[in-house]
Amino acid sequence: MKKLLIVLLTAAMVSVVSAPAAIAAIEVEGDAYVGFFDKYLWRGFDLSGSVGVVQGGVDLSHKGFTLSYWTNIQADDDKSDGFKSGEATETDIVLDYSFALGEKVSMSVGNIYYHLDGLADTNEAYVGVTLNTILEPTLTAYYDWDECTEDGLFFTAAVGHSFDLAEGLSLSLGGLISYNQESDYAVGYYDSNDDWQDYSDWHNYELSVGVDYAINDNFTVSPSFMYSAPISTEAKWAIDSETVGGVTVTFAF
Repeated sequence: MKKLLIVLLTAAMVSVVSAPAAIAAIEVEGDAYVGFFDKYLWRGFDLSGSVGVVQGGVDLSHKGFTLSYWTNIQADDDKSDGFKSGEATETDIVLDYSFALGEKVSMSVGNIYYHLDGLADTNEAYVGVTLNTILEPTLTAYYDWDECTEDGLFFTAAVGHSFDLAEGLSLSLGGLISYNQESDYAVGYYDSNDDWQDYSDWHNYELSVGVDYAINDNFTVSPSFMYSAPISTEAKWAIDSETVGGVTVTFAF
């Protein structure tokens, strides 16, 4: 049933993208993108066996609502976890609603549906609050209401800033710190007895840098680099320090 839902939503988004007259009539905006990265890094976890991946998606927005489709595809075989080249290891469908709470505060609420290869699919609801000031500090809380058997909470606090370097060229810097609260399905580690353990403690921090080069009004090329490292002792049992680099090409419509 979940696979059928993914197929139907994908077909619906493809239909919308291929019908510009209909899009103009309902004032839908969006983008389609594809990126090439040396690994798939999620919350500090290397989910591609340290081999390259291709990631792509589509975003459609209308009056504050955004429907997003995203997928990760192995670019090479990963012998440790058995992922095959060309295999889609994860597909996400996100429904988001973003709105302003005055001039200085904005909020986003939504749900992420994770379709995972080899694991049970799950859902994660989230709410984020952003201060519309310097560095745009953002606090986001995620709640796995599907597969997690305990609290299932994960929190991030992020800042970022963008600098215009030249016409059509900008530099973005970002930082993030996260806290895990018994999110036993998604974030944890295997102990010496090979039993899965969850925890409540600081998880990781991330530092990122990216460049956006606008080729024209529609196409943008964006190389990026991120460094992630664990914080607490338990997080160090779960993840290692990692880097990930890549480039994304985006078509906005």
